[in-house]
Parts: sequence; C-alpha cells; structure tokens
Amino acid sequence: MSISRTTRWNRDRVATDANATHIRWMIRRDMPDVMGIEQKSFEYAWTEDDFLRCLRQRNCIGMVAERSDTIIGFMIYELHRTRLQLLNFAVAPAVRRSGVGGLLVNKLIYKLCSHRRQNLSLAVREGNTAAQLFFRAHRFKAARVLRNYYEDSGEDAYQMEYRPAVEEWAEFGGEPVNRVAMFE
Repeated sequence: MSISRTTRWNRDRVATDANATHIRWMIRRDMPDVMGIEQKSFEYAWTEDDFLRCLRQRNCIGMVAERSDTIIGFMIYELHRTRLQLLNFAVAPAVRRSGVGGLLVNKLIYKLCSHRRQNLSLAVREGNTAAQLFFRAHRFKAARVLRNYYEDSGEDAYQMEYRPAVEEWAEFGGEPVNRVAMFE
C-alpha cells in the first residue's frame, strides 16, 4: 500500500484501542444520537427542525463520526463554488480530546482540496474559547468579528478560516488556477 493510500485511509478512520472511528454520511436514523450530542454540547442548541431544514438544502451535507455503532460526533457543512462553510460541529463530551474532532476537520480539509475549493470557514461564538482554541490548533485563523451574529443571544462571533497550504494542494495536482485572470 502506498503512503498516499494510507494517508487517505487515515483521514476516514482512526484506530483507538480495539475500536476504529469511521466517518460517514449522516442518515435520518442518526438524528436521535446527533440531537443528544447537540443538547450536551451547546447552551443554544439546534432543534431537530433546524437540522432537517438545513439538510434538505441541496448544498448542505451532514456527516457523523461513528465508533462501535455509536455516533460520537457530527458536522454539518455547506458546499459553495469556491469554499466550504462549516455550520455545526460537535463531539460527544465523553470522547472529546481523543482525536475525533481532528478526524472530522481533516475530512473537511480533504474535501476542500479534493474538490478544488480554496477556503473553509465557520463562525465561533465569542464566548466559546474551547472551540476557538481547537480550530486554531487545526490552522484556522480568525478573519473578522461578526457583530451580534447569534439571534438567540446577540453574541458576537469570530469568523475563522482555513486556507490549504501549498503541500496540501500537491496531492491533488497543485493549487486551483483562476483561468479568467490568466487572460486579463
């Protein structure tokens, strides 16, 4: 097996003890577990209707991290032409700091590069220092402050962004080229 295939495999699975964590598409029957993680993770949690309304959109994707047939994390993101936008992301409290969040982020980064998109962004509550530090540790940078971003509390958010490094593009044939700009 080549290093490249091994690397790709590791983006989807992480071995911990005898169990492996697998990332897959979110399906309807995952909703009770996802809602449980959501409720334990956020003071102002999404409702099931919020999830369903979002996931009914063509450009909205849901994925779950699963270990031993148990959902232990999830992410919801939107596909845009040149970027991805992470809308919701959580890991079950019992398995935080075990690499599950990093596995989910790495899956998104892989999708970002393989689909030739240039930017991955998300909004993080100003008061959610743990999330800010987590994403910062995964090379996200605060790009700007979004004033009164959250309707539920009026709290500000930081827009955090990830832009792939040159090495990350190499596996997919190099950085995307703006062909229109070439003719200006």
